[in-house]
Parts: sequence; structure tokens; C-alpha cells
Amino acid sequence: MQPAFRGRPRLRFERVYNVLFLCTGNSARSILAEGILRKSGEGLFRAFSAGSHPKGAVHPLALKVLESFDYPTDGMRSKGWKEFGVPGAPVMDFVFTVCDPAAGEVCPVLPGQPVTAHWGIDDPAAAKGSNIQKEAAFVTAFRHIRNRIMVFTALPLLGIDRMALGAKLREIGRMDGSTAGRPEAG
Repeated sequence: MQPAFRGRPRLRFERVYNVLFLCTGNSARSILAEGILRKSGEGLFRAFSAGSHPKGAVHPLALKVLESFDYPTDGMRSKGWKEFGVPGAPVMDFVFTVCDPAAGEVCPVLPGQPVTAHWGIDDPAAAKGSNIQKEAAFVTAFRHIRNRIMVFTALPLLGIDRMALGAKLREIGRMDGSTAGRPEAG
């Protein structure tokens, strides 16, 4: 009998998939996504995050919210995406942008041919108001990202072709909380 894996049998030929979440600052949304996938995709996915212009520090509320929902934060750091384009870097299977500015930037050339999609979420670090309101913005972002990741991790990766997979991932990106299709502020 094969061990159960999130309600489905884990096939021997499944492998661990590398997933990179990209944002501009790599301090909030991409950090939340990395922490969520670390736990929710354990055994099938390896999560990473990076930014085009990393802030250099992880936002304290991102860590607080992850910890409050019992998600890992060990080793979290704000880093540039160039780390993943050098020889010896993990080869990515999936790359998701989680902020609109990063989606519009030219990404570094990454080894392999990762499947990509944009999962834009409002920036919780830009929230104004009281500390409670700011934390609420992080909780909202966490929930939107977690919902996307739960749908992603349930996809039948071995039974879907690359084009259909890309379409499913883009559809996930348009779930509740998406910034897609909104008029730009200005």
C-alpha cells in the first residue's frame, strides 16, 4: 500500500518540483507564498522567493502572520532573483509573480523552462492605518495566496500537458483578490 499524500496516492515516479515566487521587494507577498508552499506542498514542492529589487529585510508582519498560522519562517530572507540564474542554482519548474511591477519586468534567464503565471495580490506592506489594519492587510494577502497555493498543489501535474497547465495557472491567478483587470492607480 502506498502512503497517502494530501488525499491522493503518492506515485513513486513523482518528483519534487521547484517553485519560485517573485516580487519586487521580496519582503511580503513572495515571502508569504514561500512559507505557505513550504508547508502545504511539503514532499512535492520546494519553495523559493526572490525580488527584482530586494528590500534587504523581510517585513516583520509577514513573519508574524506566517507564524500565527503555524507556517515556517526559518531561514526567510529578502534576496535578489539573480541568485536563481547562476550555475548551480536550483532549476525551477514553476515561476509565479505575485506583484504587478515584477510581472512587467524582464526576468533573469533561469535554467530550464519553467511554467510561469502572474498571481497579482495587493501589497500588504503598502497598507495605511493602525497596526491592526496593517496586520489585517497581511492576513488578507496570506489568505488569497494560500487559496491559490491550495488549488495549485491539488492540480494533477502528471496528467496535464504544458499548455493546459499554463491556462490553469493563469486561471488561479484570477481568483478572488487578484489585481488582474483593475485599472491602474495614478
